[in-house]
Amino acid sequence: MVGLERGTVELVPYDPGWKREYTAEVERLESLVGDRVVKFEHAGSTAIEGLAAKPIIDMLAVVDDLDAEADLVAVLENHGYEHRSNDDVPDRLFLVKGPRTARTHYLSLAEYASDCYLEQVVFRDHLRSHPGLAAEYEELKRRLADAHPDDRESYTDAKSSFIEHVLERAMDGA
Repeated sequence: MVGLERGTVELVPYDPGWKREYTAEVERLESLVGDRVVKFEHAGSTAIEGLAAKPIIDMLAVVDDLDAEADLVAVLENHGYEHRSNDDVPDRLFLVKGPRTARTHYLSLAEYASDCYLEQVVFRDHLRSHPGLAAEYEELKRRLADAHPDDRESYTDAKSSFIEHVLERAMDGA
């Protein structure tokens, strides 16, 4: 099951159904956008087997040129997505799916070589290949979710130093 009220933080145990939710949404999106998206990636904690997460499917849609594909936003808005601000992420277009009371999907449109794409994929892959680090991340997320259940911004901000540390290790090949 997916869906969480906007602005809140609730972690649930890993659900193998998240992969099916991701795959079903990609199939739906591919029928809407055709070859304008180079590929899709399952990102975020729901893409890491065994990791507790907010029940919102994070997805990346890779495009060749973000400026040239900006009109995809209108297509996606006509099919259940809402365009949101980038929250200080300059190299993406960010959309959400689901009502405010039950956001189900996050979709970032980004170029392949963008920081947005690279950081999300490197972080995901590093946690997938380092289960101990993934467990450490889950423990941090649980503490922060308990501390900030109604303040997603504080929850996200408090995770940033851990994420930066993991990215540094991953980029250095550690």
